[in-house]
Amino acid sequence: INPVVVEIEPEHVAVDTVHQIVYIVTTNQKFALLYNLLVKQNLERVLVFCNRKDEVRKLSETLTRYGINCSELSGDVPQKQRIDRLDQFKAGKIRVLVATDVAGRGIHIEGMDHVVNFTLPHDAEDYVHRIGRTGRAGAAGTSISFADEEEAFYLPPIEAFMARKLDCIRPEEDWLILPKPVTPRKRRRPDAGRKTASLRS
Repeated sequence: INPVVVEIEPEHVAVDTVHQIVYIVTTNQKFALLYNLLVKQNLERVLVFCNRKDEVRKLSETLTRYGINCSELSGDVPQKQRIDRLDQFKAGKIRVLVATDVAGRGIHIEGMDHVVNFTLPHDAEDYVHRIGRTGRAGAAGTSISFADEEEAFYLPPIEAFMARKLDCIRPEEDWLILPKPVTPRKRRRPDAGRKTASLRS
């Protein structure tokens, strides 16, 4: 029996169909920039990648506090819930989906224009896979990456892997200003009135 070797090439096609932007920021500026990108550019159906499950959870919770309709995909989310959330995301019922690489693999969504690397992957091939979630079937897409003090060291290997330079820019100052979070109104407990009355009697 003659063995057959099957080689699967990474998604180099994404390099040609996706406009890639890298914002040079500090760690503390990342969320403000993400929030302003979503709000000021009115972005819909955005896939945001983080490297770890705890980062996914924290970012999803913070986006929710700021009034952004979002959900999360990670290894901690049961398979059935992952499918449900993906269906809602595809239907436009979820604006932002925050995911790890493991949960993000196999996601094929038509018309998803933006992918955000909130944290840059340590592996160059993972970067190409992430940005390949947009710009599919020849359509144009945009990849936005945040590179802080430590993550900037991952850029040269990514550029070497893709054989192209990335556009690295600093965001405008007003894009780094974060408003106050949306605080939910305190709901009055049904028994609050009865307790007050009993104290008076």
